[in-house]
Amino acid sequence: MQNEEFVNGLLDFIKRSPTPFHAVQTMVEKLEAAGFKRLTEKEQWSVKDGQGRHFVTRNDSSIIAFALNQPLVEHGIHMVGAHTDSPCLKVKPNPEKIDNQYLQLGVEVYGGVLLNPWFDRDLSLAGRVSYLDENNQIGHRLIDWEKAIAIIPSLAIHLDREANDNHAINKQLHLPPVLMKLPENDTEAAVSFNALVLDMVNAQAATDSAKAVKVLDYELSFYDVQPPAVIGLNDDFIAAARLDNLLSCYTGLMALLDNSGNQNALLICSDHEEVGSGSAAGAQGNFLQSVLGRLCGNGEQLSRMMASSLMISADNAHAIHPNFTDKHEPNHGPVINAGPVIKMNANQRYATNSETGALFKHWCECAGVPVQSFVVRSDMGCGSTIGPVTASEMGVRTVDVGVPTFAMHSIRELAGRLDAFYLYRVLLHYFG
Repeated sequence: MQNEEFVNGLLDFIKRSPTPFHAVQTMVEKLEAAGFKRLTEKEQWSVKDGQGRHFVTRNDSSIIAFALNQPLVEHGIHMVGAHTDSPCLKVKPNPEKIDNQYLQLGVEVYGGVLLNPWFDRDLSLAGRVSYLDENNQIGHRLIDWEKAIAIIPSLAIHLDREANDNHAINKQLHLPPVLMKLPENDTEAAVSFNALVLDMVNAQAATDSAKAVKVLDYELSFYDVQPPAVIGLNDDFIAAARLDNLLSCYTGLMALLDNSGNQNALLICSDHEEVGSGSAAGAQGNFLQSVLGRLCGNGEQLSRMMASSLMISADNAHAIHPNFTDKHEPNHGPVINAGPVIKMNANQRYATNSETGALFKHWCECAGVPVQSFVVRSDMGCGSTIGPVTASEMGVRTVDVGVPTFAMHSIRELAGRLDAFYLYRVLLHYFG
């Protein structure tokens, strides 16, 4: 695969994945097209040791895919971990809000959102809906309005003269998006968001599906409809929403699909990393341990396999910002398009140690890829990833790496066009 083909595929993947549910659905489609077979957790598995290409999902928002070529206990497995979720605004259960005839929706802030960039953006809405159909059966469906249906308008500077110097955003009062101006004779009782959701569920249903008659629950998130793009005078950059961490999900997926080596390989993309991973579908849950236990056995067999295994935790890194160079540790400011970044922290906020860092550097050399290092300033707090969670839960050697990125957790982030492909080449070598 060449860089241009890879980047175009990444842009398409991000566009088709406005929520973790859609990201997993898109990955499932690619895996099935490549011949991977679906497993379900509630059924008995008949996977032969060291044989087969399969995948399994949990909560429709986390996925594990693996290709087995050798006995697991003796040879271990090379794993890549990423996460499907990104910071966003999620719709509340009873969200309708009417003020001066404007219909708005109440939202919760999910994760560490950089809030200012969400203002004055063309927003759409997508996610999963659970409903009751005409046969009195509960169903679940992914929906996506696709077009811009909402906006969070900024307050004019004439009404807030300190906006550029001292502007605080109240998450409760200032973030409800505006969806429409209601006719003068409409009342609050006449507006039902559930009715709008129900119409969308039926509009996007297959022709042979039973009609949905009642919305029972939903997980819906706003997103920016501006499509991802390659930008820059020399096409240096990828600008997109959700680069953290759909870039790693796609890179790991394509390395797994394109792998033709004999090494056992596994990709896990977990939900809820942005809020601590503490869920059944998160990295702190038992999804990975459950799957590996079913493949090789628990107890001594699982421990032996983990001792021969490795995990690359792939999550974006902070590129040195040319306007804020003082925010970076000297000699440890990653540069965009200069290769993937090894992330290190003495307090174990990242899982890299000298052994796993050395291994990743060696894999980069073998793949002909440049590599960089990141350490946070000693007087600043350090974020974390699924790396330490997986390392402590599974007892597996782990290295934290990522593609250098600007504006992490913004509604639109920026990464390097070369770096995504660099990471793919390293992961392809690692899986092989």
